[in-house]
Amino acid sequence: MNNDIKVTMMGLGYIGLPTAALIASKGISVLGVDVQQNVVDTINSGKIHIVEPALDGLVKHDVERGYLTASTTTAKSDVFLIAVPTPFKGTEHEPDLKYVESATRMILPQLEEGNLFIIESTSPVGTTEKMANLIFLERPELKGKIDIAYCPERVLPGNVIYELKNNDRAIGGIDEASTQKACDFYRLFVTGELHKTNARTAEMCKLVENSSRDVQIAFANELSIICDEASIDVWELINLANKHPRVNILQPGTGVGGHCIAVDPWFIVSEFKEKAKIIRTAREINNYKTEWVIEKIKNKALEFELKKGRKPIIACFGLAFKPDIDDLRESPALYVVQSLIGQGFEVLPVEPNVESDKNIGFDLVKLEEANKKADLGFKLVNHSAFKELPLNVINFVK
Repeated sequence: MNNDIKVTMMGLGYIGLPTAALIASKGISVLGVDVQQNVVDTINSGKIHIVEPALDGLVKHDVERGYLTASTTTAKSDVFLIAVPTPFKGTEHEPDLKYVESATRMILPQLEEGNLFIIESTSPVGTTEKMANLIFLERPELKGKIDIAYCPERVLPGNVIYELKNNDRAIGGIDEASTQKACDFYRLFVTGELHKTNARTAEMCKLVENSSRDVQIAFANELSIICDEASIDVWELINLANKHPRVNILQPGTGVGGHCIAVDPWFIVSEFKEKAKIIRTAREINNYKTEWVIEKIKNKALEFELKKGRKPIIACFGLAFKPDIDDLRESPALYVVQSLIGQGFEVLPVEPNVESDKNIGFDLVKLEEANKKADLGFKLVNHSAFKELPLNVINFVK
């Protein structure tokens, strides 16, 4: 496979847009498809709608050279990639494949013999086979004539472009030919090692990676709760314990957010309800940690009210799910603020990485205003902008 191909990327969010931009930077013609017209217009003007270092310059360069365009409709291509959300449905954390299926159906009329169809969206085991069955049910003449594979991303928000290019990839097709063709495609823009497997294993690999991290974080978060009750500084304790050559305890925080670690474990739990005991417990611990933080803040507010005779003004520093990004998906810090406001507390939310006009249900305040007006302050996210917080601010992250 060479650069003289056309690629369609379905979904221009936190993964789809950086991936499309990286592919286009290699001189490959990329059409990005998104259902939101404002996203399409923003990208076609050479700008971006998310915060990600180095992405703005890359998109601008790609658009100006004519290798990257955006649209709300699909077109004929050689390669089709799907990078759309996979949310939950109902209250039991059941994965909802409606966006993956919708993107697949949008592509259906454009598919031709020799095409390569790849799913990158985080998906429960068997999703690639389900979409293959859908394609062949609607387009039976394509069976055995197109290649279908799954290849999950492994990236850290804030460093996406570098990691998309340099991280290893697990690539699994519905057959060996599909796996090989997908590997040939990714080799055009990925320098990391490409590990061949089957679609089911590649799907589970993505879920297992994030479930493993969730379990490790749950240990740190549970430890922080225990240390609080035992009057032990958890930060000092972890630092000392990590002096052991085979111990590497992570840092506790407000909870776990993002569309990967906070979501992917449930995809395993939903399918293997009786077997995934540790994975389920870790999810429950990390969700509980957020509720624990809320109760700690409420207790401090009550202490203030009993002492001062009035309710405090509370500053909450950070809303994103991790430091120095604007991503609010599944953010425990955002949930903390929403919960406090919903319970009638006066809250000054500070999030320097999010535009003040973003529709989040409440107004943001500047750091200086919060420091000046707040009676109580709580750091929920360790943004670099928060290095100069007042000494009396309580840290839930370090």
